[in-house]
Amino acid sequence: MSGPRLGRPPKNVSQSEKRQASEDERIRNRVEGKFGTSKRRYSLNRVMAKLPHTSETVIAITFLVMNLETLLRQIFCAFLLCFLENHTFLAANINYDYKWTIFNKNSSLLFPN
Repeated sequence: MSGPRLGRPPKNVSQSEKRQASEDERIRNRVEGKFGTSKRRYSLNRVMAKLPHTSETVIAITFLVMNLETLLRQIFCAFLLCFLENHTFLAANINYDYKWTIFNKNSSLLFPN
């Protein structure tokens, strides 16, 4: 990853430099997004440890929990996909011959006499 150069920006920027800067910005946004998620959902902004080693441990455990949650979500989705692929329990409960008599004009539920 490279950052923007210090000082005055150059007049002529090549296409490859623009592409590299764009790619670096995408990577940086993803990393900053993960830190924002960890602060918002996993209370990383409330680390109260006094010693540097303890703070690093708390931060490492927080990111471990984030990774484990992602892994668990992927496993659950794969299990759910396999389960729903083999079971057609919803198709048996659909009544295709249902008549909507409530919305007929002759029905006494909507239009009383």
